[in-house]
Amino acid sequence: MATPVGVPIGAQLQDQTSSPRELEIVPRRGLPVVAAVLVALIVAIAGNWLWALDFFHVVGGGLWTAIDLFVGLVVGPILGRLSIPARMEFSARFMPKMVLIMPTLVTMTLGSGFQLARHLGNLGASSPNHGWLVASYIVVGVMAVIALGVLEPANIAVLFEMRRAHPRGEVIARLMRRFIYTAGVTGVMQVATLVIMTRVSV
Repeated sequence: MATPVGVPIGAQLQDQTSSPRELEIVPRRGLPVVAAVLVALIVAIAGNWLWALDFFHVVGGGLWTAIDLFVGLVVGPILGRLSIPARMEFSARFMPKMVLIMPTLVTMTLGSGFQLARHLGNLGASSPNHGWLVASYIVVGVMAVIALGVLEPANIAVLFEMRRAHPRGEVIARLMRRFIYTAGVTGVMQVATLVIMTRVSV
């Protein structure tokens, strides 16, 4: 369909979706789920329950890895070929969910992983896995900084831009590229953590 001449991209998007002011930065319906996950994680850490800690670490790390790889290597190339209005429509539906999902997965993975290492004695310098754990902390620390210091700000900036009366498509496209590229970088780094974790588990 041809783009109407002289009509701003933001106005085109408003014709296709609900009002930008109705866009939720944080999806309220997802907050009870996040709260339940975090409470269960705290209980598992406080009780030092090995199975529960292992569950949180494996599930959180697996989902974090899968989402990073999928967004960076699959969604990214597809999104790059879409028109700016299509990218904005996708962002309006995708980004709010990521505001909740990524911080929750990062917290699950790091919190349970540290407690597991402490429980299994891998934090001690005498442990044969100590060197691998240090390498893992470095890699995961960098990923956490990228996820919370680059991905999330870009994500939230997109959502605030979408709430403007006339969203600037070029700004959203630039922020989305930052989001996709950094997700791809962390996805590749996740492969390193998989190598380290499988080595530690031997």
